[in-house]
Amino acid sequence: MLTSIPASMENKWDAHQQQEPCSDNNLVFICKLPVRVGIQLLDSQEPVQIKLPAQCSVHQLRVRLCMVAQENNRLSEPFALLDPERYSLLYHKEEEWYEIYDDYQVLKTLDAPWFQGADGLQTVCVTVLAQKTTSKERIHFQGILNELIGYDLDSSDTNRLSELGYTRRKFATPRREELKKRDPIAYATEPWITSTVLPNDQQGYLQPKLSVTLYYNSSVLSIKADVTHTPSDLLKIFWESLPKEDLSFEGWSVNYMLKVCGREEFLSEDFQLSDYLWVRHCLENMLELHLSVVAVSSLPDNTVGREYWPLVDSLTGLSSSHKELSLKEKKVEDIVMISLWDCERKFRVKLLGFDIPELPSKVPPLVQVEATIIYGRKTVSSVCSTSKEFTDEVLWNTWLEFDILIRDIPHGAKLGLTINASTVEGMSTKDTKSNSSKASDYQKGKGQVLYFVNLQLIDHRSLLSQGPHTLHMWTFPEWDEEAFTFEAEKLSTATNPDVAKAMAITFMLDRYSFPVVLPHAKSSSGSGTSPISDSSTLDLTGESRLSSPSNEASPTTPFTRTDCLRRFKEESVHYASNLPHFLRTIDWMMPTAVQDVHWLLSHWGPEDIELSVALELLSVDFADLKVRRLAVQRLEILSNDEVLKYLLQLVQTLKVEPYHDSCLARFLLKRALRSKRIGHFFFWYLRSEVAGCPFFRQRMAVILEAYLLGCGEAMLTEFQRQVQVVNCLHDVALTVKVLYPDRTDLPSTAPQKLQELLEECNLPSDFQVPFDPRVRAGSIIVKCKVMASKKKPLWLEFSCVQSEAPASPPVGIIFKHGDDLRQDMLIIQTLMVMDSIWKEIGLDLNLVPYGCISTGHNIGMIEIVRNAITIASVQRSQGGVAGAFKNNALYDWLQRKCPFQEKHFQSMEKFVNSCAGYCVATYVLGIGDRHNDNIMITEQGNLFHIDFGHILGNTKSFLGVNRERVPFVLTPDFLYVMGRVKGRPSLYFQRFRDTCINAYLSLRAQSRLLVTLFSLMLLTGIPELSMSQDMLYLRTALQQDQGEEEARNHFLQQIALCEQKGWTVQANWWFHMMAGIK
Repeated sequence: MLTSIPASMENKWDAHQQQEPCSDNNLVFICKLPVRVGIQLLDSQEPVQIKLPAQCSVHQLRVRLCMVAQENNRLSEPFALLDPERYSLLYHKEEEWYEIYDDYQVLKTLDAPWFQGADGLQTVCVTVLAQKTTSKERIHFQGILNELIGYDLDSSDTNRLSELGYTRRKFATPRREELKKRDPIAYATEPWITSTVLPNDQQGYLQPKLSVTLYYNSSVLSIKADVTHTPSDLLKIFWESLPKEDLSFEGWSVNYMLKVCGREEFLSEDFQLSDYLWVRHCLENMLELHLSVVAVSSLPDNTVGREYWPLVDSLTGLSSSHKELSLKEKKVEDIVMISLWDCERKFRVKLLGFDIPELPSKVPPLVQVEATIIYGRKTVSSVCSTSKEFTDEVLWNTWLEFDILIRDIPHGAKLGLTINASTVEGMSTKDTKSNSSKASDYQKGKGQVLYFVNLQLIDHRSLLSQGPHTLHMWTFPEWDEEAFTFEAEKLSTATNPDVAKAMAITFMLDRYSFPVVLPHAKSSSGSGTSPISDSSTLDLTGESRLSSPSNEASPTTPFTRTDCLRRFKEESVHYASNLPHFLRTIDWMMPTAVQDVHWLLSHWGPEDIELSVALELLSVDFADLKVRRLAVQRLEILSNDEVLKYLLQLVQTLKVEPYHDSCLARFLLKRALRSKRIGHFFFWYLRSEVAGCPFFRQRMAVILEAYLLGCGEAMLTEFQRQVQVVNCLHDVALTVKVLYPDRTDLPSTAPQKLQELLEECNLPSDFQVPFDPRVRAGSIIVKCKVMASKKKPLWLEFSCVQSEAPASPPVGIIFKHGDDLRQDMLIIQTLMVMDSIWKEIGLDLNLVPYGCISTGHNIGMIEIVRNAITIASVQRSQGGVAGAFKNNALYDWLQRKCPFQEKHFQSMEKFVNSCAGYCVATYVLGIGDRHNDNIMITEQGNLFHIDFGHILGNTKSFLGVNRERVPFVLTPDFLYVMGRVKGRPSLYFQRFRDTCINAYLSLRAQSRLLVTLFSLMLLTGIPELSMSQDMLYLRTALQQDQGEEEARNHFLQQIALCEQKGWTVQANWWFHMMAGIK
């Protein structure tokens, strides 16, 4: 823990800190040692001056400190200085304390405030600080964080140089950087706004006045406002109604702002009223706008508690340039580290053997070990051992050599080890060619792979892994098991935490006398400012491919090559959309080619690439860190709304990053700390992965901890309440499943029993709803029931919190246990993206992207849409089961709900638009299992779909017969509403067709974005989206390979097919109602 540093010592060094920096081969450290009066530093204690060569390590500085302390009797336990857990080394820079964290770091790489000493050498002041024991306050606070995260990081963080411990400390830097810039009022009152134009059906509200009621203490003011007014305008109107005081409006208004009554939503900043989402909602539903005038001083406290750690040196790590690390012309005593690029031998693994505490019930007679080098998603080289009999302990003690040189191993490459079933005894060891395209056993899904584990070859400190290793392996599940995708788990370097039962594999890597480090460049001047040497392998003919590695050096002069590379760069920017395709042709195992690409990218700006290209560059296909950094730089341009739109995919993409600490992780952390809206969903997306994805549990947990340490006290309190609700409802759901195991037999006493269970829960007095933080629910259960389906979802209606406005309807939540809601989340998020695409061209298709969020492993919440019923309920109300064949059932129901002509006209408009929107969306996304219990309609005529259990063309069958024979749902009763009876012309139907075509073609124009968003979700483990082949349906549905006219005709054919076979859907719906199939 960081303790306070005496101000006198800081003042004493001020003169040194402001002198000119300089350079030399030796460095001077002025070290302030503690004395044994507790941990207090005495001013009388003179600092110690130590001179060391610049290439020495921090550990060598500790050794010299230890020697000086022992010689001068400065400490009672001088050897304790060698232990960084007992004494930390810190320096002061820009009003912050930084810890020199890595004892292996080269002294010259410290990002410390160097100054020129009296002898002309680079000098820095260092404080040696005795570590205190962890306080009770710190232990209690960490316990709160662990409960919120769902994982105990302290128990796993046992090694300060492990990736977990390292990352926890390094994340303090981006967190503090963001907190320094954060405006507490703007953070607490961030508005929910939209940049899309007002829909056509709401344009009429621009002229009439909007009814607004303002509340302040006991004062109430009702006014008529223009939607072009700003919140400041409303505050001024309210101020003018107050008793006149000396304070001007400008002086008064800075202390007050507008908040939506009963909601966690502010009308802050100076946007037009029509730009706020809640105002849009009021306009659409013809509601009065109720606003509270709240004092800024009453806003929730978003202060951040104290930091328990100092910052770590920003350049912490061992990477230097190759020239500085090279062994050429160096004496042995001058060697501190070895450059990876000096290692000319082939990479190899000595397989010792494996053992397992207990053999599984079914084992193959023979097994072999396959070792692979994995980069991104590619297996670049692999070697197999001989086959041996499968027993609880199998020994090989043999070297497996790859065809890859150690110097060519790229940053982020992994060593993959699998134990495979084998049929051939004594199979010879043989390695495959680099970049082999053979289909792996994982992809075949035949169960040949029994166990797997990965090791990062170059670790988070840029060091090559050396020496002996024992890794506990993961069991490879059967192909049909859910929540597993090798696409994601192939990337994980986590080991099985169940060490008592797990298979353990032991192997040896080549050991060197010194650490082997990956250089950051050829020379300290950097290679990003000019092209590399003539040995470049980049083909500059414009064909975007690499020449053979055996090609001789080009006869062109260096000047000509420089000119070619520069021109290639200038031309390539014009073809930025082809960047992913070009980068896929690069042989990333050839350092010269990689350096050429890095030079090209260094001259690109983030504004040179489109958003869809940037998202694609974050996919599993691109492991190079500089490529990924360019993509993240493009994301930094995005607004908070845009980041929120793609946050679901960006969190999943964290799995692709080779290390916990990455540009993407830091970007997301900063944006979450900047915006409470982003932070809320960031919390739940990460927490869900911590609970459900053991392969990336530590990564998601350490990022989530970094966020929680900076989100503020108010957010922490809200998250505690939400987690408390989820835990309570989870326990109730488990009890309900035990009480009512039969799916169809729910007794009449079930609701009462559920009510009793809920009353026994320790629910908080109120809480923000996880799927929409703008909504605050109370603790009183107004209505509840157990839904009669297999997983026994809980239908819950919570009371609203009290406010000045008229009472709002209850907050409806469906709590589900046993279903993976991430697929539903993906579809709903994609519907929102589609909706934004359509609204940008002035097309409002009245989609209903209801709230849905996964709050843990196979648990989550779904929003109950008010004033809506299923099509099945409509049909039953119009004729029982036979209502499925009654074409006018839906029309008659709508007419009863909207009897007045104007209301009926509006309901018809909404029906046609929403029907068109969902026809296009469900076709493009291949949403299956469309029966009349998962299509709903509101009393205003708004059609919408729910329950997205089957996507991308995965249809449902019954007794081997495909139940779905049409591309989307357009039944005779839907057509009847549009006036399309027996094929006769209809203006509404023509509008429907035209709207469908416009919507479909606009999605085609954004097909790359849609395909990319789905491809990034391959990492989730969603069963129907786990392999690249699953993307084929989406590309086909969008007619990517066809022209616009062909695509137009294609969709018109789909509409005609639905018309022709609509009766089959009615038959299926009738059968569904009869048999109760769901």
